[in-house]
Amino acid sequence: MVYPTERERPAKVARRLLKDTERLPSRAESRLAKVGTILRCERNKTIYSQGSAPHGIYYIREGMVMLIVQSKHRRPAVIAVLGAGDFFNEICLLDISHCLSTARAITSSSILLIAKEKMTSLLRREKVVSTFFVSSLLSSMLRFRGELADALVDSAEQRLARALLRLANVGKGQRMARIPKVSQQVLAEMIGSTRSRANVFMTRFRKRGFIDYNGGLEVHSSLRSVLLRH
Repeated sequence: MVYPTERERPAKVARRLLKDTERLPSRAESRLAKVGTILRCERNKTIYSQGSAPHGIYYIREGMVMLIVQSKHRRPAVIAVLGAGDFFNEICLLDISHCLSTARAITSSSILLIAKEKMTSLLRREKVVSTFFVSSLLSSMLRFRGELADALVDSAEQRLARALLRLANVGKGQRMARIPKVSQQVLAEMIGSTRSRANVFMTRFRKRGFIDYNGGLEVHSSLRSVLLRH
């Protein structure tokens, strides 16, 4: 049987395809960087506001960003927490005349801003970019569905535990990770609660050894035990 580009054994083809997939983010990012503008955003900086005219699509190179929906009669709600490798404000591709949320940097961040016309052109011409973009959208959709389900069934304390684990990015096999500097007011917004309640939960986590304050906030993997309670 003749395999792509040469007569290869199936295992060799699989290894080559896997290697290509692993290189996809860096290859796509290099193409985005050629047409995008780099934004340096300090912690708590508003990148754009709900209702403002969209300037293009944003891609996070470093740092973390949260998307906030604001209402006249209710407190702001954080609808997404994004990290390196995520896109946001993709909806501008649909000719929406205004931003549907406010984007704010949680930590110091490096972000690429790609104008709508340039992004549209890249998606049409560059298979690497279009594949990476679609993959990112699907991953975000699955994550948002999971987070929505968690928000509907979890208590405020469990939502805070998830937010801390997400911010610290405690991976499998890790016992502890340091979290970016985030105020308790921001944490309260992320879980749809008040600062006083967030403070109660944080104090409880510290007493149970789930978090520590050692020159910064350290999150221990044992915090996951909070998510197992019903």
